[in-house]
Amino acid sequence: MYTHENRAGAATFALLRIAAGLFFLMHGGQKLFGWFGGFGGHPGATAALNTMPGVGGIIEFVGGTLVMLGLFTRPAAFIMSGEMAVAYFMMHFPKAVLPIQNGGENAVLYCFMFLFFAVHGAGAYSLDALLFHRGHTLTGGTRIPAHAT
Repeated sequence: MYTHENRAGAATFALLRIAAGLFFLMHGGQKLFGWFGGFGGHPGATAALNTMPGVGGIIEFVGGTLVMLGLFTRPAAFIMSGEMAVAYFMMHFPKAVLPIQNGGENAVLYCFMFLFFAVHGAGAYSLDALLFHRGHTLTGGTRIPAHAT
């Protein structure tokens, strides 16, 4: 039998993954489609695809969608973590060392959150678990059969 703690842990893990992916794809939507106030705060503005913000928008939109769905989560999250590390060191670090001083808290938080997902995977409640595993281990070593995920 599965304990409440293990199911709650799996559910909150999925909620964190879904929220992080959704918020990240929104950043991509700003750059690629001008959604949510547009690129650079200009309504409807988009980034050119052959620029760093354009490539970042592709990574954010596609990667955020994949992480939100829990599909190919490890490679997508690894790439997204790297994007945020590059963003931090290119855009924020030159202003000051600490994220609180240079406005880089979001970049650092996303970087480490996506690194966490790259290492731990999408969790029990994901398309990765449904499609690629016969069961998934929850916190505490309890296994959920594939039909229960």
